[in-house]
Parts: sequence; C-alpha cells; structure tokens
Amino acid sequence: MRHVFLWVSGATLALIAGVAVVWPPVLWSLVVVGPLIMQGVVDMTQTRQAVRRNFPLIGHGRYLLEQIRPEINQYFVESNSDGRPFSRNDRSVVYQRAKGELDTLPFGTQRDVYAAGYEWINHSLAPLEPDHAWSRVVVGGPACTQPYAASIFNVSAMSYGSLSRNAILALNTGAKLGGFAHNTGEGGLSPYHLEPGGDIIWQIGTGYFGCRARDGSFSVDEFARRATLPAVKMIEVKLSQGAKPGHGGILPAAKLTPEIADIRGVELGHDVVSPPAHKAFSTPLGLLQFLQTLRESSGGKPVGFKLCVGKRHEFFGIVKAMRESGIRPDFITVDGAEGGTGAAPLEFSDSVGTPLNDGLSFVHNALVGAGMRDGIRLIASGKVNTGFQIATKVALGADMCNAARAMMFALGCIQALKCNTNACPTGVATQDPQLVQGLHVGDKSHRVARFHRETVKSFFEVLGAAGFQQPGDLKPWFVMRRVSSGEIRSYHEIYPTVEPGALLTGTVNGSLGRAWDTARADRF
Repeated sequence: MRHVFLWVSGATLALIAGVAVVWPPVLWSLVVVGPLIMQGVVDMTQTRQAVRRNFPLIGHGRYLLEQIRPEINQYFVESNSDGRPFSRNDRSVVYQRAKGELDTLPFGTQRDVYAAGYEWINHSLAPLEPDHAWSRVVVGGPACTQPYAASIFNVSAMSYGSLSRNAILALNTGAKLGGFAHNTGEGGLSPYHLEPGGDIIWQIGTGYFGCRARDGSFSVDEFARRATLPAVKMIEVKLSQGAKPGHGGILPAAKLTPEIADIRGVELGHDVVSPPAHKAFSTPLGLLQFLQTLRESSGGKPVGFKLCVGKRHEFFGIVKAMRESGIRPDFITVDGAEGGTGAAPLEFSDSVGTPLNDGLSFVHNALVGAGMRDGIRLIASGKVNTGFQIATKVALGADMCNAARAMMFALGCIQALKCNTNACPTGVATQDPQLVQGLHVGDKSHRVARFHRETVKSFFEVLGAAGFQQPGDLKPWFVMRRVSSGEIRSYHEIYPTVEPGALLTGTVNGSLGRAWDTARADRF
C-alpha cells in the first residue's frame, strides 16, 4: 500500500499539473488533494503505528474504530486460560502498558463477579512492600556450571519465520533493554536473535533447525558451535506445544524465504512441517541422556524441556527416569492448551492437550510426590498477560512465566488473524518486505521493555497486597474461583495436591496412583 499511495499521489499531481496548463482553475483542487498527500507522507514516516506506516490514509479507519470501541464494545469477552471469561481490559492493558498510557480503570470492575469462572486473590489487612530482588530466578542445578539468573517474566517461544525479522529484532532489543530472556522458538537461532545482544533461550524442536545434519537428524557439532555463544543462556528441548501438541511445527511455504530456508536447512517451495516426535531419543531415559549431551556440549548451561501435558503416565515415566539415571533437567516449561501459534489445525488448537493450570499443577505435584521438586525450575506458558495471571501460576507452583501473545500485542499485533497467510498488516507475523518495514524496531523494542517492566511491577503490587514479600509465599489456597453462582473454591480445592514423597511411598490413590504405577522409564 505504501507504493500504491506513492504511485497514486504522483499520478494525481501529474494529472493536476497537466490539466492546469489548459485550465488553470484546476489548481484549486490542490486545496483538497495537497493535505491528503501530506498526511499520507506523515503516515509513512511516523514510527508509532505500523498500520498507518503500511496503509497511509486508510489506516486511520482502524484507529478511529479503536477510539470508539470502549463505548460500543464495553463488555466484550473472550476465553482466557482454563475457560474463564474476561473483559477486553485484559488485552487492552497490554497495549496501554506497552505504550506508557494510563492503565487504570474508571467505574470499578467490568467483570461479572457472580459469574462462574471469576477469579481473585485474597488480600491482606497488613499489606507489605515486596522485595523486588525476587524478580530474578536462578536456573541451574548441581550439574550446571553456568547457571542463569532469569527474570520472573520472559518472552515465550516464537520463531523467526513465523515472526518477521523486525519483530525478532524488536523483541530481542526489548529483552536487552529490560533484562529478560527471549526464547527463539523452534525455528533456529537467527542473526536477528543475536544482533541486539539480548539474553537467549535457544529452543530445539523436532526439526533440529540450527543444529541439523543434512539428513535432518541432530548434529552435536552444529549445536555446540551455536550453544556456546555468550548470548545463549539456556537450552530448551520442545517435546510439544500447547497450540498443537502431538503435531509438528508448521511454517507455510508463503512465509519461507531463502534466508529462512538457509537458517533452517530446508528446501524452498514447501510448507516446513517438523516431525511430530524427536529422532534423537524415543524413551524417557533417552530424553534425559539427550539433555545431558546438550548440557555438556553447551559448556554447562541450563537445559530443560517444554511440553503440554498429555498422558500423565508418560510424564511420570520421565520422573522415574530422573530417579533411575540421576540426570535432572534444570527447568521444565509447561505450556497450556490455550497457548497460541501462527498456524495449527483446528482440532489440535481447540481439542488436544491439557490447559495450563491443570498441567502446571500436575507437573508441580508429580515432582513433589517423587521428592524431586528442589533444583528444578518450573516455567508456565499460555495466555499470561497480567501481573495477576503471573500470581495465579506462581500459586500453582511456577517459578517463572513466559508470554508470547502479550509480547506480540506489545509489538503492535492487532489480532488481524493473518499469521498463517503472510499478510499481517502490522509487520509482526509476515515475511512480506513491504509490510515488515512498517514495524519500527526502535519504537516497538521500547514498548516490549516497558510492558515487561510494568507487568512485573503489577505482579509485585498484587503480591504485596496479599501480604507477601516473595513469590514463594503464594500458595493455592490464596487464589479463589467462583465455580457457580453460589459456590466458591480455592485453587487448593480445585487442583489436588500431593504430599512430598507420596508417590514413592505408594500413598497416592486413584487415577494418579494408577498412572504412577504404570509409568516406565524405558518407554513413553
């Protein structure tokens, strides 16, 4: 549209000049045309609004609707984690914080506090000023020689290819400015992850992009060459992701450029579909041995794995393998079924995988019940947008949280739902160079850093209001949910807990006990 605007503007001016030669009064039309052309030029050169940069003049229509939306759509609701409804303000707060705008609300809550799904945290009559030193979480067990002090809130996995070059640059620059980590996603470690100098969590998926041999298998030499880079702070093996668990990653052919194909080591002209399962291992014991290889080859950096919880006995198999082998991950990332993606089959996006709260609670209790929770950090990922949502995940056992969707909002994503078509109008999720240039790295990186800072700040404000100084004081019984119009339960009542070591002593009954009994370290 930028080129169309320039072409139309030039043609219009040339037409006016040509007609004015024989009919001078036509010059008066410049009174109308001139300001429009000037406004279009302003739109193209400003940096704050990508839609206006990419769509001069007509892009104003979007922002006009945005201005009147609060009045015409005050109670718009959509699905959040575990299905509870929430107002548009959960999404709008990301935009407001990223832009540095006022994020307080008039007239109190816009939520129906008597509707099923409404959640809150019990405050204290003796609120405290929490210690912000607890905003850093050290990741790295005894076998790790390069532990990493991570932020409690980081950028979740989003690949170069799914996102544009400018989006990756802005995210990593924001991570550098704000002192938090940026997960590469499974698409490989690109130059745009490394150029700004922000801390990197390198994710290794089933396609082994960036550490791939010619036959598509894992190459330890290629891995070591990149994993030892100073910017790489942690290594994450992706077993599954919430948006499409049990299905490989998808990069549509329309978004596959020669540069991305070179980074990933794949051929042009085809959808890039990662295998659903890893070839480097096929058992829980094999997974842990693979992690040990990554730890040694990276020079002792923290290693872990990411999964969306599915069959519980399979995760129990990993826990049993930890006990048998003595190898432990430094961290586990739990992704919820509500997690987003640029492309996924409908059935997988809507109907496969465990929601985040249920999966997080299970993984935390599985480790507690096996006496292995100490030294393993849990990271929660899946629609974590606000400080309150961080608090709910910490109450269920998370040490840290990751966000993808919220960070995209901070970049300027307007949910055009064009991620899989290469036509994202804001330049976030496209490889079209004409659209990518609309995303201004400098402006958007500051928005990402600002959103992170304000969200962590809001988490600690919620923590202090509950009367706590550190995240570890939050427990499931402090978070409440209305399960029906006349019934309220705490997280402690909704999500069952397991006593330390109870799985080892055989005192866990029911389906959880049966899953533990059937789990094996030598097979999933």
